[in-house]
Amino acid sequence: MKQKLTLALLLSFCALASVAAQTKPTADNDDVVRITSNLVQVDVVVTKDGKPVTNLNAEDFEIYEDGKRQNITNFAFISNVPRNGASAPDKADRAETTVPDAPPGPAKPDVPHRTIAVVVDDLGLSLESMNGVRKQLQKFVAEQLQPNDLVAIVRTSGEIGTLQQLTNDRRLLARAVDQLRWNVCSRMGITVFPRNGQVGIGFDWDSCIPDYESERQTKRALHIVLDGLARLPGRKSLIFMSDDLPFSREDWVSAYESAISVGAINAPGPESMNRGDDLKRISEKAIRGSVVIYSVDTQGLQYTGQTAADNAKPPRFVDPNFFNAVLRDRFYKMQKRKEGAEVIARLTGGFQVTNSNGFQLDRILEDQSGYYLLGYRPNDETFNRKFHQIKAKVTRSGMSARTRSGFFGVSEEEIKKSQPTSLDENNLALISPFAARDLELNLTSFFANSKPEGSVVRSFIYLDAANLTFTLVNDRHETSLELHGVIFGENGAVEEQLKHTAVLSLRENEYQQALRDGLRLRLDMPAKHPGSYQVRIAVRDAVSMKIGSAGQFVAVPDLKTKQLALSGVVLRDEAEAASQTAVMAAPATRRLPVNSDLRFSFVVYNANPNLVLQARLVRDGKIVKTGPQIAIDVAKQKDLDRLFVTSALPLSPDLEPGSYYLQVTITDRTAKTKQPPVIKWVDFEIVK
Repeated sequence: MKQKLTLALLLSFCALASVAAQTKPTADNDDVVRITSNLVQVDVVVTKDGKPVTNLNAEDFEIYEDGKRQNITNFAFISNVPRNGASAPDKADRAETTVPDAPPGPAKPDVPHRTIAVVVDDLGLSLESMNGVRKQLQKFVAEQLQPNDLVAIVRTSGEIGTLQQLTNDRRLLARAVDQLRWNVCSRMGITVFPRNGQVGIGFDWDSCIPDYESERQTKRALHIVLDGLARLPGRKSLIFMSDDLPFSREDWVSAYESAISVGAINAPGPESMNRGDDLKRISEKAIRGSVVIYSVDTQGLQYTGQTAADNAKPPRFVDPNFFNAVLRDRFYKMQKRKEGAEVIARLTGGFQVTNSNGFQLDRILEDQSGYYLLGYRPNDETFNRKFHQIKAKVTRSGMSARTRSGFFGVSEEEIKKSQPTSLDENNLALISPFAARDLELNLTSFFANSKPEGSVVRSFIYLDAANLTFTLVNDRHETSLELHGVIFGENGAVEEQLKHTAVLSLRENEYQQALRDGLRLRLDMPAKHPGSYQVRIAVRDAVSMKIGSAGQFVAVPDLKTKQLALSGVVLRDEAEAASQTAVMAAPATRRLPVNSDLRFSFVVYNANPNLVLQARLVRDGKIVKTGPQIAIDVAKQKDLDRLFVTSALPLSPDLEPGSYYLQVTITDRTAKTKQPPVIKWVDFEIVK
């Protein structure tokens, strides 16, 4: 659908919220692995007694290409953690945090951070191992992450929409971990080793794909995650958790078919880069994308001998050493299952964790605390389309250096000649957990319900107009945009998707205001069933083909249960706050001056006359202002099923500029049974 819309019909203006600013990469960290005609640069991690070493100079290193020492021309150390940062708040800090489950502040682009994709191979995990994975990831999220770390939880099965977006919000990550379940179609069974004498366990596997297709799907998911990570600045990490990714199985697809099977996000490169096992292609993609892979053998510590669960009586006419044969077979299986994951970790500069039921995720995090960049000038033989081995050495005793195994002799300039199609770009922007960054885009999505429409997911989209292409047509500035929206259910299936094409036509004064304050757009998508959804929005400039995308989780309640529920909270300026119709339909204000009133509105569903409202202002998890408890006046409203509420909280002059959250709490003061209050959050920025 294509529309030519004036400003009055579609959009109003606002300054972009501070969250959008975090999409700007810092120049220092844009490039890590570089293979150009002028520079080959790789990342190196140095450890001593298993601990990172961060105080070395260029003179402490030697770097070799195919055994030939190279002259180091570029050198730097990049830290991924603040100097005085802790992995998680200590008990004293948590005690001071008086707001339960408060959202974190936005990740700060000028503060060092780690970017981590945790890929849980539920197609290659036993039920036994999945329980261990969920337990260790819960600890990982609650105790080991720093406030500025950006993390995504990824499953290899089902729709790619199940991918969790990158976030520093522990609440969303904990929720993603809680949703991890054993896949009945996994290549693994209930336990790591099938029990001797076991005939069946009651599952119908006729509807499941064969094991070789399952393994192919695991690799496809790795390709898609790496494609998304490659578009992010700096050094990234992928933690792959699986029971089963062998190296010696046949590669079931050719190089070209493999590229097609992963969505052709990156067009096939030179033939030399696409030969051999697909695991090597995964490693090459990770190397080119500055991604380090760490693999966790989730089989853990296993007893390989006969157990009480096995049929202890060997069958007739078998080798007398039956029990020894069982032990050897299980040991062999354990070794073969983890070989492929070990290969991709070693080739990309990471390592594999084995023989550990705790999975050593803290060790992996510590390894990502910082790295050295070593660069040298390539010679004519470097770009001969063959594989070149890289080795880094530390001249100081007692230290070890770890880097990527090498690269194929094809320059980045040549690879960039093959650009993906716009369709591929749009698909990646919608299914990837990593936001596309060509356009600065910020998203606010929430649940709303009305009698004519029913339940919808309403999304307010914020764009930086300076990044858009405008052309002058009849004294108006026009830009053409494509808006794509998708709602994924908890199982990863697509619940709803929409596409709109619009031409925005702005008068000169409107255009100048758009450049100064940004653009706001609204997109509604039906939510036909109650549940938890992931919303993905992508916006493409039809002229420059630049794309921006973002994602958010939205819970849609079941209003038929007559339980108390809230829509999203919308912030308004003074003129807008008076209108019920406009307040939930027009895009919201997100930037407010100090010493003004923070006006907000929302809808209470299944309300009653006994509700109390309290608003709090929260920054960095701590309450900075608490409003009074206010009884909600229902006298002038006839429909308690949809009770419109508007209120305000003064922003006192002593508030520091920066990012804040408004917490809105609704309590039923006369409920016969003790019911928890209903809480909603909305973020905004205070400016001078």
